Amino acid sequence: MDKIIIKINEIPDIKEIEALYSDAGWTSYTKDLDVLLKAFYCSLSIITAWKDNELVGVLRAVGDGMTIVYIQDILVKQTYQRQGIGRLLINEIMNEYKNVRQKVLLTDNEDRTIAFYKSCGFFTADSCNTLAFVKLL
Repeated sequence: MDKIIIKINEIPDIKEIEALYSDAGWTSYTKDLDVLLKAFYCSLSIITAWKDNELVGVLRAVGDGMTIVYIQDILVKQTYQRQGIGRLLINEIMNEYKNVRQKVLLTDNEDRTIAFYKSCGFFTADSCNTLAFVKLL
């Protein structure tokens, strides 16, 4: 991982955010950029990864920071994936909130995504004798 710069709680320009979310195919987020930017400003923590002044990754967390941290978004530009940037972002949030008991996220049910989060120390909810519920629009 050559010359990746991590920034904490510095919100990028909306055009940089839009490019990252578009690259990930997360078009439901980019349909209303005002809402997306407000979501960034209302987040508990924003961790960004930069290479040569280009936004290449972001982790956005919400929660109270005392009893729960919920990783809402974690994205790495496709051309930079599998270079350790996602793990770097996860490690930063884990260190920032190391004393918080619950660190939670929802993700796609894909083998490579599941393998990544397990390699970062996460467990599936069912393996902890718990359930996760979601209600989407």
